[in-house]
Amino acid sequence: MPNKHLADLKPGQFATILAIDIDAQMQHRFCALGFRCGQKIHLLRKGKWLQGPLHVRVGMTEVMLRHRDARYIAITAIGESI
Repeated sequence: MPNKHLADLKPGQFATILAIDIDAQMQHRFCALGFRCGQKIHLLRKGKWLQGPLHVRVGMTEVMLRHRDARYIAITAIGESI
């Protein structure tokens, strides 16, 4: 089964980060924001347009990500919010 990416989640879903497949400079930026393998992530909402930004929570940090950057974050979905 192919990996899902952060951009594939629906608002309200939780996931665990499996890998971040991007260049070293961007990987360093993601890491500084709390995006690390094994970290739980919550997709709060998506932009209205097809390729709109994603509003995510990683730990205690909330971040807006470009859709194209979210495609580099492989995840395993673990459920819906309560």
